[in-house]
Amino acid sequence: MDTAQQTLAYRIALTMVDGVGGVNGRNLLAYLGSPEAVFRASGTQLMKVPGIGEKLARKVKEFKNWEKVEAEIQFIEKHGVKPIFFTDKNYPERFRHHNDTPILFYFKGNANLNPKRTVAIVGTRKSTDYGKLLTEKLVADLTPYGPTIVSGLAYGIDIVAHKAALQHNVPTIGVTGHGLNRIYPAMHRNIADKMTEQGGLLSEFSTSAYVGTENFALRNKLVAALSDAVIVVESAVDGGALITANMANDYNKEVFAFPGRVGDKHSEGCHQLIKNHKAALIESAADVIKALGWDDDVKPKQSQLLFDLSDDEKVVVDYLRSKEPVQIDALTDGVNMQPGMLAATLLGLEMKGAVLALPGKRYRVV
Repeated sequence: MDTAQQTLAYRIALTMVDGVGGVNGRNLLAYLGSPEAVFRASGTQLMKVPGIGEKLARKVKEFKNWEKVEAEIQFIEKHGVKPIFFTDKNYPERFRHHNDTPILFYFKGNANLNPKRTVAIVGTRKSTDYGKLLTEKLVADLTPYGPTIVSGLAYGIDIVAHKAALQHNVPTIGVTGHGLNRIYPAMHRNIADKMTEQGGLLSEFSTSAYVGTENFALRNKLVAALSDAVIVVESAVDGGALITANMANDYNKEVFAFPGRVGDKHSEGCHQLIKNHKAALIESAADVIKALGWDDDVKPKQSQLLFDLSDDEKVVVDYLRSKEPVQIDALTDGVNMQPGMLAATLLGLEMKGAVLALPGKRYRVV
C-alpha cells in the first residue's frame, strides 16, 4: 500500500471496530491524533480516553479484519466511491455540528455536500396518490430556490421526492442503510444510478457491514443531520419518517408536516407531530420558504425561466396557466397543435422545468 492507501486503511479499520461510533471515534482521535496512532496505542493509553473502557480498548487491540479493509479499498477504487473522513475539507459542515455523526462515510456522486440549502422529504412507504401529488408539487415549488433534496431511497414518498428532484434538475442525495455495493429496494437501481449523476448516494456502512433493520434508524439520523429542515408528507404513527422527524428535533432542525384527513392511517403520524408541537403544520412550499427565510435573499428563477421560451412553448404555458391542470387530450384541442408537435413541446418544457407532468397524462405549469 502507498501512504494514502495506508491512511485510508486505518480510517476504515477504526470504523469497523464494534463500539467505535461518532462520539468514541472523535474522542480517540482528539486524544491520540490519528487512526494509525489509535491502533498503535497501548491498552493503557486507550483507556485514558473518555468513554473507552477496558472492553472497547481490547477490541481495538484485537482488531484483525484487515482483509475486509483491503476489500473495501478495492471496491472504493473500482467503483468511484469517495471515502470522506471528518477532517476532510468536503466533510459536511452540517455533520460537524453533531458529535454522533460518523467520522467516515462513503459517497458516490457529484453533489456539493455543503450546499446553501438542504431539505429532507420523507414519509410512508405506502404513499397515497394524495401524498405523491403533494411531494411532486412540493419539490416543484421549492426548485426555484435551489435546494438539495435529501431522502432515504425507500418506497413511497422517498422515491417520489428523488424522482421529482431529478425531473426538475435539482440535486438529490439518497442516504442508504447499507453499503454502496447494493441498492435496496433493488427496483430503485435505475433511479439511484441517475442520482449519482445529479446528486449522489451516501452511506456510513462498508460493503461488509451487516444489513439489519437497526441500520435504517442510523440512516434516518443522517438524513436529519444533513438537512436544514425535515418535511414529513405522510406517515403512520409507527413510521420511520417519525424517527427522522424526532431526530431532527433533537438536532434542533426545522420540522414540518402536511396534515391529512382525520382517521387516515397515513396521516396519523403527521397529526401526532403537529399536536405534540414537534412539527409545524404546512399546506404548501410557500409555508416552508417563509419559515426558513428563503425569500429574504432569493428571487425565484421561474420568472426568468419563462422568458426563454419558443412561440409554441409560450402558447402551451399560457393555456396551462388558465386551465391547469389539463389532461393531454384537452390540451391538444386547446392549443390547436398536432399531437407529435405538442409531445415535443411538452418534453422541452419539462426539461426546462417549466411544466410538470402529473398522473393521468395531465400537465400544469411549475
